Amino acid sequence: MGVKIGFVTLHVGLGTFRPVKVDDVTNHKMHSEHYELNEKTARLINETKKNGGRVICVGTTSCRTLETVAKKEGCIRESEGWTDIFIYPGFKFEVIDGLITNFHLPESTLIMLVSAFAGFDNIMNAYKTAVKEKYRFFSFGDAMCII
Repeated sequence: MGVKIGFVTLHVGLGTFRPVKVDDVTNHKMHSEHYELNEKTARLINETKKNGGRVICVGTTSCRTLETVAKKEGCIRESEGWTDIFIYPGFKFEVIDGLITNFHLPESTLIMLVSAFAGFDNIMNAYKTAVKEKYRFFSFGDAMCII
């Protein structure tokens, strides 16, 4: 089908899963996590974008890695470093065109990330369906594809 796969690394810390307990999300602090984007994957992403293709991340970690690199480097290129990126509604995505991810827990940074990408109302509707249909939540649960 023409799908090409690239790999990134983000060493996820517990902060990713820590609930947001502040009224103003801009006051929530993420822990720093180490990421790596190799040259081969950076080239694949750039070629895909250049040719009009879509970059679909599998997992919020790959999304956070790519968006970190784009913001820090100004483009997608081989990069390694630390990120404390917190993606919540209002965030401007620069790289990803789609996301495959789990159904995340309420008040988590991860549900805020998917809400930033797909819109809060869309995500809440998806979650209503997930509850009604008894989908499994969290890291070993069912997944959704957001395009």
